[in-house]
Amino acid sequence: MAGLFVISGSSGVGKGTVIKEFLKKHPDFKLSVSCTTRGMRLGEVHGENYFFLTQEEFKNCIQNDEFLEWAEFSGNHYGTKKSFVEECLKKGENLILEIDTKGALNVKKIMPEAVLIFIAPPSLEELEARLRGRHTETEDAIQKRLASIKLEIENSKKFDYQVINDTVEREKKKREKREDPRSTREKTFSQKAA
Repeated sequence: MAGLFVISGSSGVGKGTVIKEFLKKHPDFKLSVSCTTRGMRLGEVHGENYFFLTQEEFKNCIQNDEFLEWAEFSGNHYGTKKSFVEECLKKGENLILEIDTKGALNVKKIMPEAVLIFIAPPSLEELEARLRGRHTETEDAIQKRLASIKLEIENSKKFDYQVINDTVEREKKKREKREDPRSTREKTFSQKAA
């Protein structure tokens, strides 16, 4: 039976990586294709990465109530067409939407059978470190993202599931342990003692 799964989480929490790894292991799921008014980037394909629309086309879709959810980020619009989702579900496809918490809650109002999953960081401190570690945003942009996290966390209380993505931290601890000379000595001593 087909289902609609909505994944949300703060910027830098690793949603994209979680979804990418999940899709590798579950070919019976597919990622929804959203509409956007932003320009097409090198290597992107219309209908595969996004449905690229003009501002006027997007506004017409809003006026005609064609979106399940939509939002504006940095002057560009993004949205999920109802018809795309309905068509996929009708074909028996399991569909994943990667959208913000506000959009996810709107989807739930329209399609109560949708499963909402919030990907959370292990801590706010770790999330801030991830955002800063990207070196892609200004200090002002980072501060704005951190301020919006509180609303996202509040919204996530209405989700069906909350998943803490601590994979980065677990991998870091494993690597540190492998690189720690004491760890190597202890392992060697344990093997000799056995």
